[in-house]
Amino acid sequence: MARSSSPHVNKASPTEQRRLLRARRSSKRVTALSPEALLDASLSGAEHPVPVLQHDDAGVIAAAMAPKQDATLSDETLVVHAGEKMGKNGLKDTDSIATPIVSGTTHWFKSSHDLIAFKEGRGHSFEYGRYGNPTVKVLEDKISTLERAESTLVMSSGMNAIVATLLALVPPGAGHVVTTTECYSEARAFIRDKLSKMGIKVTFVELNDMETLKAVLDQGDVTLFYTDCPTNPHLKCIDIKLVAELCHRKGALVCIDSTLASPINQKPLTVGADIVVHSATKYIAGHHDVIAGCISGSDALISRIRARHHNLSGAISPGAAYMIICGLKMMALRVETQNHTALRMVRFLEKHPKIELVYYPGFIISPWHHIAKSQMTHCGNVVSFEVASDLHGVMRFINALEIPLSFIATSLGGCESLVQQPAVMSFWGKSDEEKAKNGIKDNLVRFSFGIEKFEDLGDDILHALEKI
Repeated sequence: MARSSSPHVNKASPTEQRRLLRARRSSKRVTALSPEALLDASLSGAEHPVPVLQHDDAGVIAAAMAPKQDATLSDETLVVHAGEKMGKNGLKDTDSIATPIVSGTTHWFKSSHDLIAFKEGRGHSFEYGRYGNPTVKVLEDKISTLERAESTLVMSSGMNAIVATLLALVPPGAGHVVTTTECYSEARAFIRDKLSKMGIKVTFVELNDMETLKAVLDQGDVTLFYTDCPTNPHLKCIDIKLVAELCHRKGALVCIDSTLASPINQKPLTVGADIVVHSATKYIAGHHDVIAGCISGSDALISRIRARHHNLSGAISPGAAYMIICGLKMMALRVETQNHTALRMVRFLEKHPKIELVYYPGFIISPWHHIAKSQMTHCGNVVSFEVASDLHGVMRFINALEIPLSFIATSLGGCESLVQQPAVMSFWGKSDEEKAKNGIKDNLVRFSFGIEKFEDLGDDILHALEKI
């Protein structure tokens, strides 16, 4: 959370901001690859500026081009190649560069001996579409590689992934789930209203209230800790490493919903989490055209969730998996652009006199910056901010936007920029008490920045702010 009233910030008039914005656009067209232009793509005060190539970097380049093992390949390379030629996905006999869509629902065995070997765990088969599919397996292997996980399960939605995880890992009548008041609202409602009726104990704690978490863990019966990181829409971050250390001492598992980060920006398993879930609809698919969810973790834990998933169904279609694979191959490029746009937009918004407050953990004065810095490479494409106006004034601002005008919408992480006013979108009809409890003000705006040019988006926002 960045306060616009910080003493070191000098507010510029809208006219001056537009002049600077257009001047920056003009200079970028001429010197787009200059060190100055590259450095300008990063936010002042951010911890991860765009690297600038120096003339004496030949040795570094040569080292970077040396052959690497898969474990040390960059995410940019892994999203393209991981899972495609491993020989474990049932597609090893194809010579197609594009992953084939295997649409068959049933897979046959060459002999009764092969069937028996499969049943005894000595052979591999997908057997039936509800249990697995070769195209889906390619997608799962890609995500596992990105998350540094032993195994991944892809299913029909992010909420399906959350429910399957909770039902598989928390035993009815004996389990205890600890979650945060800031976690995804649908997950929060399922935990509160459904798990509690199954004899599962539920405890809600404030994000980063480590003392309360320690006290709850000391009861000795906690099965699973679950939360989002970052949270939506205020982008708060929890110290995953610390939470994992506290939970593991008491035998509790840690599940992190990392949807708002993407596997490019954050890898919870590498800092101690046991399970990471995503709404793959967002950054992973990246085009607002397919619904899916995924769960990554150890073979042992994913096997338990997979067994429950077979009962619940929610299998993803091979066609949907193929669309996600196509989107995933471009994810690193998309996210890089979105990261830089969001960082620059925070700097831009922070100086505007009609913006009261900006929420983004990548900004150095955010109270969540020190945590984000320790576990994230960048902080994603979502920026929330409070406008100096009321409910209807903010509605005028949003309605005046031209680039995302047709995209007043929920979701995030795609190529198109989306905008929403949570008081009108997610919390419309909710009581003032409930909105206040969740930190939802009438003047709060949430932007999910796409891959459009920063200067175009900035011009659009400047124009719209003049309507209030």
